[in-house]
Amino acid sequence: MFTNTVSSEAVGELATDVASDLNSTTTQAHSFLDSLFGGLSLSKIIAAGILLILCVVFIKLIMHATDRMLKKSKLEKSVHSFIRSAVKIVLVFVAIMLLAGTLGIDTSSLLAVLSVVGLAVSLSIQDSLSNLASAVLILTTKPLKVGDYIEVKGKAGTVQEIGVIYTRINTFDNQIIYIPNSQITSNEITNSTAAGKRRVDLKVTASYDCPTEKVKSARVSGYGESAIEYTIRVWTSAESYWEVYYDVLENIKNVFDEEGIVMTYPHLNVHTIADLPAEAPKPAVKS
Repeated sequence: MFTNTVSSEAVGELATDVASDLNSTTTQAHSFLDSLFGGLSLSKIIAAGILLILCVVFIKLIMHATDRMLKKSKLEKSVHSFIRSAVKIVLVFVAIMLLAGTLGIDTSSLLAVLSVVGLAVSLSIQDSLSNLASAVLILTTKPLKVGDYIEVKGKAGTVQEIGVIYTRINTFDNQIIYIPNSQITSNEITNSTAAGKRRVDLKVTASYDCPTEKVKSARVSGYGESAIEYTIRVWTSAESYWEVYYDVLENIKNVFDEEGIVMTYPHLNVHTIADLPAEAPKPAVKS
């Protein structure tokens, strides 16, 4: 009997505490909503509607002027989307704050809510923000641009797009590779296009029997076991690198044949020694 009484009293106290907490939470919520929308009236709604229309028109005019300025500027096209997005976000934020003030909403409370939401979102998309910051760094420092042939972390190809999160490159065998921007800024970048010119280096071999003077377009770079090694160096534009590379490589054989130059391959000459002298007799040993 005593146990049942105690249990009933404990449950009653717990229920009272829960009800009190709920009432307190409800009161706080009503107070917050009242601080935001308590002074709402028809005149404020009409004024906010007119202000909204003006804000939309104003934002469109500013964005149109921004687009015209970007077209006249010398900035990379990849930068345009970032600038447009930043300008639009700022304008929309200002419009929201103006509308909130017109409706009588406490902007300080609204800013507090937005700051909390922004913090939660930023923590959940840290990697994306890192890639965004890297994209801004790439576009401002310009270690690469659209059309450049680059190599990053063993991946090589022509840059197709520098996006907000990824940089897209196209390989020679027509594969599309998306590299996170943070990996580009944190690793070594080999840009084969930035200098404008590239040098084609090709190594060929010729027989020791061929006079060096005949190989006039090359320089001796080494002596192998069965051939002399020559290096052919040709300068060309970065865009024509591979075309020149294969053209020169394919024509070397024809030119060597015309000039009588023998292109050797690894081989081994074996010489046999015959008619060896007989072993000299050993002197007799006297006992």
